[in-house]
Amino acid sequence: MDCVIGKEVEIAAEWLKKGYAIGIPTETVYGLAANATSESAVLKVFQIKNRPSFDPLIVHVSGTAAVDQIAEVPDTARKLMELFWPGPFTLLLQKKSVIPDLVTSGLPTVGVRMPDHPLTLELLQRLPFPLAAPSANPFGYISPTTAAHVSNQLGDKIPYILDGGPCRVGVESTIVSLEQDTLIVHRVGGVSVEALKAAGYKVEMFSGEQDIPSAPGMLDSHYAPLKPLYFGKASTLFTRKYEEPVAVICLDQSSAGVVPEGYTLYPLSKAGDYAEAAQHLFAVMRLLDESAYKTILAIEFPEEGLGRAINDRLQRASIKRSV
Repeated sequence: MDCVIGKEVEIAAEWLKKGYAIGIPTETVYGLAANATSESAVLKVFQIKNRPSFDPLIVHVSGTAAVDQIAEVPDTARKLMELFWPGPFTLLLQKKSVIPDLVTSGLPTVGVRMPDHPLTLELLQRLPFPLAAPSANPFGYISPTTAAHVSNQLGDKIPYILDGGPCRVGVESTIVSLEQDTLIVHRVGGVSVEALKAAGYKVEMFSGEQDIPSAPGMLDSHYAPLKPLYFGKASTLFTRKYEEPVAVICLDQSSAGVVPEGYTLYPLSKAGDYAEAAQHLFAVMRLLDESAYKTILAIEFPEEGLGRAINDRLQRASIKRSV
């Protein structure tokens, strides 16, 4: 795929409407953006980044009115938007069903922000949907702050990069959740803790021990189902007894030969396709958690491509139960 770097907002909008992921500028870093309401479009972001975990993605909006379409917005949140938007400030809010679970990694909250960049704001205003956009780089690499950085790292995987010049802030947004009259800072970024306090708010840093929503990539065990989920290699997973009935999550039907009699197989992809498996993972886990099964087992996927991401998600879901 030939990647074009340009300043044409309409061209960027057309690629996004077709379901592609593209590079966009923000005041923090360049983002790899896709339609936040489309599972298939968001899945492209995970594939392109070779993302090794299902960390939640931040959703970018054109303004406060757009937030009402995707999340529940308490009065405190509206006041914070007035103070810190547009800018490097992300709010964790209760999501509405229009945002797929893939965006939030199954969490009930979605991180939302209004970027402070004229080209991206114009782009968002031209679109009928918000944009999910993590940094536009392969996982583990330095975040890109120019269109050239994005082209060097992802240019063979995306069709277009909207060139907005060098990023003004260059560090990611501050992520905050609301707990009664207190702001919980999950990640310090472009808006300082001092600025939050100066605005008259009580501020606490996320400790990892409070029962509050997680920010992207912060909690290892937040994704666990209510039922016990055991994760591991087939060679060790089936050497012990479990409370029955038992459901087994796996890649495809090839695992049928190793599953004990009486266990029910739930392949995520009949074709053995990692992308399809990733897309189905959250729905299958929720289905099993609400079913009559007493135990959920998950067979480790091959550590390649999206298999690494699926393994990470399952490991987090079974953080204290892996075998």
